[in-house]
Amino acid sequence: MIEVSGFLPRGSVYLAGETVKCIVTITNLSKQSQNNVDCLAWASVQINCQCSVSDTRINLPYTRKLSSEEISPSSSDTSFVPNRGEQGMTVLSTKPRILFCDLKLRPGESKSFAFEDVIPADAPPSYRGQAIKYSYKLTIGAQMLDHPTKLLRLPFRVLVLHDFYNITNAKGKVAKFTLFKQAYKLGEDIVGMFDFSEGTVPCVQFSVTLQSEEQIAEECRRKVGHGSSCTSYVKHQDMCLHTQKTHINVPVPLSVTPGFMTDIVCLRWRLHFEFVTSCDQIPELETPERPDASAVWSGPSNLNVETMIWDLPIKIYPTNPLHACSSTQLKTYTSITL
Repeated sequence: MIEVSGFLPRGSVYLAGETVKCIVTITNLSKQSQNNVDCLAWASVQINCQCSVSDTRINLPYTRKLSSEEISPSSSDTSFVPNRGEQGMTVLSTKPRILFCDLKLRPGESKSFAFEDVIPADAPPSYRGQAIKYSYKLTIGAQMLDHPTKLLRLPFRVLVLHDFYNITNAKGKVAKFTLFKQAYKLGEDIVGMFDFSEGTVPCVQFSVTLQSEEQIAEECRRKVGHGSSCTSYVKHQDMCLHTQKTHINVPVPLSVTPGFMTDIVCLRWRLHFEFVTSCDQIPELETPERPDASAVWSGPSNLNVETMIWDLPIKIYPTNPLHACSSTQLKTYTSITL
């Protein structure tokens, strides 16, 4: 008897564009006293997204209503059909990955295999509504010799972020920045993530500064140059050469004023980015031939760099007044003697 199990070490919730990793373990549950060796013909893994709609609310063309079994009636019990028996239609299906072929296990023996695949960035989010439902599953298919294929499904959830930003300059791509939301309250942390893995321009250092922009109404300006002024509050700076991924955490002070607009002035907020990029390619660290060997990387003594600036508007809203009181130095009691 063979047991197939799947485990998602990162958890069951992912962002569109992230990599799903799964550990598939094959175990022979036969007793040690038995000398027979069981054999699995193959095992494959695939990510699928099924879409189910309410017939009373949504009218789809007939061809899109067909199930996977109706579309492929010739599929036998020995083939890998991940959406077999599922309701609705398949709207996303990654390329199947073969984990192994002709695997032999002795009684009590167990082997594990690692699977990983990327959720497309344009994938729909997981959703369970009244008219439509999108559901994701990681399907593991395995077959023993002279037996039908069996499917093991691991459901997981996909979230979609619409604030994917590609940071580029004239020479190519520097990084991808993800901001989890664009509106914050006083006292909250602005959390974002940088991905330099796909960059073609080496980034040596970056900084992110929380800034407010005070803009005077045109009819109220004394001089033309008095239109706007910027004030910096919190700064996050980091070295990122040879860094794959990193994140920022910029707190919004409780003492600042949220964005507002009157007839005289308009206060806006933004994140001010500065990227220090190398004009020349920087050599990577050479991997030693032996796993137990070490290597030392020495950076160049001089770098020809340039600085790129980017401003990202955000919104800052008030918070609970009782929360804001914790940072104020205003007195709550005063008196006068007459």
